[in-house]
Amino acid sequence: MSSESSLEEILQQYVPEKELAEIKRILYGRDFKPLLDVPGKEVSEKSFEIKGWMMHSGIAEQIRPPRLVRVGLIQHKIVLPTTHPILEQRIAIHKRIESYIEEAYFCGVNILCLQEAWTMPFAFCTREKYPWCEFAEEAETGPTTTLLSKLAQKYKMVIISPILERDTADGDTIWNTCVVIDADGKVLGKHRKNHIPRVGDFNESTYYMEGNTGHPVFNTAYARIAINICYGRHHPLNWMMFGLNGAEIVFNPSATIQGLSEHLWPIEARCAAVANSYYTCAINRVGTEVFPHKFTSGDGREAHNEFGHFYGSTYITAPDGSRTPGLSRDKDGLLIGELDLNMCRQMKDIWGFRMTQRLDMYAEELAEFVKQRGKQN
Repeated sequence: MSSESSLEEILQQYVPEKELAEIKRILYGRDFKPLLDVPGKEVSEKSFEIKGWMMHSGIAEQIRPPRLVRVGLIQHKIVLPTTHPILEQRIAIHKRIESYIEEAYFCGVNILCLQEAWTMPFAFCTREKYPWCEFAEEAETGPTTTLLSKLAQKYKMVIISPILERDTADGDTIWNTCVVIDADGKVLGKHRKNHIPRVGDFNESTYYMEGNTGHPVFNTAYARIAINICYGRHHPLNWMMFGLNGAEIVFNPSATIQGLSEHLWPIEARCAAVANSYYTCAINRVGTEVFPHKFTSGDGREAHNEFGHFYGSTYITAPDGSRTPGLSRDKDGLLIGELDLNMCRQMKDIWGFRMTQRLDMYAEELAEFVKQRGKQN
């Protein structure tokens, strides 16, 4: 598969139409209709694609009207080479994403989520503190939140902004953080990454450690949302806690590379949507980022300047397990889903996963396991 192709493009090119429909039914579930008011082919043939899908419920309730919300997910490359000054790099990304957010507004997006550490290259592979720590900024008052607050207010849009946070009130501690800005432009809160990888070149614990915000759910103007940042998607209990706390949509802003996790990517967020009866939105950056100095991976390979290819493939899953096709593996893109939040309750009624959970049993056994492990240590 070339880096420019998506799985959908390959299937479209080589599989006959009748067989393709059956493959899509098996792979993706229900056949979502495209959003007719979202620009299509003429945009997607350029370096930026826009795709939109109606992810409505198949159940027409008699009492509750549909609760339709449009979410937008942006995946993108860095704009300038990593050798450019930090401020120039961030400003260039800000300008590009500002134009993408405007596109999202024209497409009627209510809630928008950006990719993990969107204002910077994913430089944690280098283990160098400088200049990369200079990308860190205050979550509530930094330049990125200041910019996005104005856009959120202008467009009446909830914006989820994953950044590298500098907490000056807590000894200049750095965190991997998502800032949630409500549709009035005010910061609703923030969530810090719960699980930090120590795998291959994901040397993130050199810069920040596990977060301390738990599993918050934000009651925004349009929906109850939560953020499971990147590596947290590998932990089923992380997904579960956001559901127990009332989330209707859980976003998974990520930065992950081919060869390591691509076979897991279509599975984990989708499984979480089914198990927890909510919508999941998985966002991954795109492109290959090259750094000035070579670094090693601790696996015997020669020192290298790049992390690997970030394969994009952003997608959305409904509570019934049906999912959209993914965005490109190489292009910047905006994926839009028109969701019916009524489906969250409907799937709880139909499948009974919440009703049949044995949380009391799990809690008792987990407590005993933690207790015994503490004794062993």
